[in-house]
Amino acid sequence: MEQTEKKQHIHRQWAKFIVVTILYLLFLYWVGSWWGLLVVPFIYDVYISKKIPWTWWKKSQNKNFVWIMGWVDAIVFALIAVYFVNLYLFQNYVIPSSSLEKSLLVGDYLAVSKLSYGPRIPQTPLTMPLTQHTLPFFNCKSYFEWPHWDYRRVKGLGEVQLNDIVVFNYPAGDTVALNAQNADYYGMAYAYGAQLFNTPADMDSLTPMQQRAVYERQYQAGTRFIKQNAHEFGEVIARPTDRRENYVKRCVGLPGQTLEIKDRIIYLDGVANKEPDNVQYTYLVKTKAPLTKAICQELGISNEDLSNHHPSGTLYAMPLTQKACDGLKAHTEIVEEVTLYPEEPGSGLYPLNMRKDWTRDNYGPIWIPKKGESIKLTIEILPIYERLIAIYEGNKLEVTSDGHILINGEQADTYTFKMDYYWMMGDNRHNSADSRYWGFVPEDHIVGKPILIWLSLDKDRSLFDGKIRWKRLFNWVDNIK
Repeated sequence: MEQTEKKQHIHRQWAKFIVVTILYLLFLYWVGSWWGLLVVPFIYDVYISKKIPWTWWKKSQNKNFVWIMGWVDAIVFALIAVYFVNLYLFQNYVIPSSSLEKSLLVGDYLAVSKLSYGPRIPQTPLTMPLTQHTLPFFNCKSYFEWPHWDYRRVKGLGEVQLNDIVVFNYPAGDTVALNAQNADYYGMAYAYGAQLFNTPADMDSLTPMQQRAVYERQYQAGTRFIKQNAHEFGEVIARPTDRRENYVKRCVGLPGQTLEIKDRIIYLDGVANKEPDNVQYTYLVKTKAPLTKAICQELGISNEDLSNHHPSGTLYAMPLTQKACDGLKAHTEIVEEVTLYPEEPGSGLYPLNMRKDWTRDNYGPIWIPKKGESIKLTIEILPIYERLIAIYEGNKLEVTSDGHILINGEQADTYTFKMDYYWMMGDNRHNSADSRYWGFVPEDHIVGKPILIWLSLDKDRSLFDGKIRWKRLFNWVDNIK
């Protein structure tokens, strides 16, 4: 009887080993990394040979030690499991800002699918699970920069489609001032540089090369200013692609398309793209008295939406959907007038080192690069694409004093792109830091696709006053148009 049970146990262990090994080999085939075969002998030992004392601590006579090590073992296993789930399957993401309202709301918790576009092989594999770039409490890096692997993406279920909501790494987040992490470093550098070296009044009469020299001088002055004032801005550091902040926006332009914004409407290759149902623009709202809480809750107007107002509380500049705009106009007992916010000059728009008359509502046209396709390089259009060529695709780009463009030491009149690029914008069009301000999103920055809202919390309400937005729970993000 004892011998029979022993044989059955051995058979069960072999069965477990075979199943686990087959699943593991399929995983290695999927990710295309056969270095993982080095782990197979350890799997064999766990189930069959048992030469390595994996649970040596269980033999201790000290019950407290066994208890503590039991918890350590469980926590380590959980962290490893979370690491692989986050890397290859799903990741939690919470909406931190209003840039996608009222499609996705601040306080929406999303399940982000890595499988939708294919998970990336980690470029910085040695990182603490559940952190993006900084260890809580210690305020230091949560990852090691070595080893650093080149970009590679595992085959997924599909590709980024037009109007998809996408999570991606913030492209301009490669350089960060630690005491101003929420600010665009490049935007700060140009802004402070422009204060130190004023833009010439006759800028439009300068040649493209002369304009380039002005912007270069301003940028260099701005970077020096930031570094010289480290007590205010903190240390300036660089971050690898997969350790940059996660952003979520809507993809409104695909590789190979020409995008132009005319009177707030996005045109792709000359055809108007459908606006999201809950797209928002900023309106001036003139009232007879401050807006009541009841009206705001009825129309979905948050405290943040109300924050930009005249001290009298009767003139607001607030983002509104068309439905909310019509709803406010209907409250004639308190609302006098609702008008679209006047268009503002296009300061701080991408590219920051190019003279143009674009605004946030009238932008472009601009061609979105596609892998394998080429552009003709000129000094006039170089500012649009030089970051892509030099930073994202790792080339040495120079411009000679006589206006020749050199790529990796050779004169270049054209350039062929190695990656696909995307144009991302928020649905809260006048309150979104998006591609209009920092440019294209390279394919190697794409993280995944939000598929489900699993929790939604309203920061303006208490637990017993509608804190949990029950109607939003377990809604599919694809149903939000």
